[in-house]
Amino acid sequence: MTRTQRQRTEATTAQLLDAARRLFAADGYNATSLEDVVAAAGVTKGALYHHFSSKLDLFRAVFENEERALARVCHEAYSRSDDPWDGFHAGCRAFLEESLDPGVQRIALLDGPAVLGWEAVREIERRYSLSMIENGLREAIESGRIGRRPAGPLAHMLFGALCEGAMTVARSGGDQRAAMREVQREVTALLGALEA
Repeated sequence: MTRTQRQRTEATTAQLLDAARRLFAADGYNATSLEDVVAAAGVTKGALYHHFSSKLDLFRAVFENEERALARVCHEAYSRSDDPWDGFHAGCRAFLEESLDPGVQRIALLDGPAVLGWEAVREIERRYSLSMIENGLREAIESGRIGRRPAGPLAHMLFGALCEGAMTVARSGGDQRAAMREVQREVTALLGALEA
């Protein structure tokens, strides 16, 4: 059975994003060339330029996929609990655990802000993680688990704390698991202070 043009386009895009994610995760943005990506994806450079205008455009798509995947993991952890505040805790733990992955560290924490800039990164994060945190806080407020307050500013502050916690782990060198346990303890204490 022959594939449609749309199926071929989707397959090529997926191959490119997959190859680029592996290379960006392993070698970083600066050390990864488009020649490396097309060779790893098994496509031509023309095919790459048909889907992405530049290396920066390709990295942005990889970064967005990374943020989408992080949000999915957090949402799955959140959804396993009937209690919105317990689910919120679980989502935060899942985010920090996922941040132990060297590829997540390289793409989302280290290269993302340096390559794309703060504004672009924050716009992408707003659509995935930040909006999810804000929604989770609203549900926890509505359920009475935390006191009434504006969810927006608190979501920004907690998101900042989680990102800095993940960055602390990424830059800790040595035993990242131990650093993660310390960060998780502090996040748990911070969230506990918000309880009604």
